[in-house]
Amino acid sequence: LAFGLAACQEVDPDPSAARAPRVTAAPESRSTPDAPSTPDDGAVTILFFGDSLTAGYGLERPDRDAYPALVGQQLEAAGVPVRVVNAGVSGETSAGGLGRIDWALRQTTPDVFVLALGANDGLRGVDPASTQQNLRQILARVRESAPDARLVVAGMEALPNMGADYADRFRVVFPAVADAADAALIPFLLEDVAGIARLNQADGVHPTPEGQRILAETVGEVVVPLAREASAEAS
Repeated sequence: LAFGLAACQEVDPDPSAARAPRVTAAPESRSTPDAPSTPDDGAVTILFFGDSLTAGYGLERPDRDAYPALVGQQLEAAGVPVRVVNAGVSGETSAGGLGRIDWALRQTTPDVFVLALGANDGLRGVDPASTQQNLRQILARVRESAPDARLVVAGMEALPNMGADYADRFRVVFPAVADAADAALIPFLLEDVAGIARLNQADGVHPTPEGQRILAETVGEVVVPLAREASAEAS
């Protein structure tokens, strides 16, 4: 768990170079555009908004091996046209996410929005109340921009060295945010990956391609059904 939650603390490359979201899908996808945009071809747009875990830090091919792309491949394999927008930024906090959400939404109108921020807040000991408020405001902005979007919140855990009280207050942030926004909840993004050496890179903290595949299964259990629903409604 400690390894998994350290996932972004030492990684903060040039933010200005990292802010442009990547659009990815299965290699065979006919719905992959050259740049982020609102689909006009019936494809479901999924916007993943997170940190280095979402960005696929350390992977040779994050556009194919990071969990957002893998979830897109699951949907493509099931015959659901999908456009995956990876708006993960290494080192991002909930406050940083709140600062860039409007820009992200000007680039893309999502049918499904996955909020995967908070790990860096826990690492820095940010007051969980502040994290909760930031995450709630992010989702409120999404709801204003894309009223029909399905919302998903990915939960995280705090490091044990932050103390039991902090860990308890941090843990309840994510279900509370999801409940307030009527969003689906992924209880723990790093389930079955955190702290398992063979599933993490040499730094011991960022998932390998195999680890990312497990993240994709965890996320896909929640996101794939929502994307199917969005696709069915659009058809």
